[in-house]
Amino acid sequence: MIKFLTSIFYISILFLIIISLFPGSLLGYLLYGDWGQQPNLIENPFGTTINHFIYYVYVSLLGFFLYLRNEKFQKIVYGLFFLSVILEGFQFIIPNRSFQLGDLIGNILGVLVAYSVVKIYLLFKP
Repeated sequence: MIKFLTSIFYISILFLIIISLFPGSLLGYLLYGDWGQQPNLIENPFGTTINHFIYYVYVSLLGFFLYLRNEKFQKIVYGLFFLSVILEGFQFIIPNRSFQLGDLIGNILGVLVAYSVVKIYLLFKP
């Protein structure tokens, strides 16, 4: 089961990289047939920033719990922070993409929330 979840984690990271660096909205095209439309997972006043937050919480929790008792744990934490900043930063130079501070904040908050959940789990775990 751990190998399966580890594969899901790395596939999720690869998916994140692909949808972040693709010039245009790959998900918008797949869902709506429009390269320029960003899908909202949840109707909210923050727009697509919530998508970033949800995905980074998901991928961070998965990675953190998989590597919780491993020497790679700190590398996963720093790697996800670095990835969240780099992928959003690359959107300055990718055609049909735009850097958005709200998305960067959503990325970083997603990692922070997941990290906090893991730390709280460790406090209450016998």
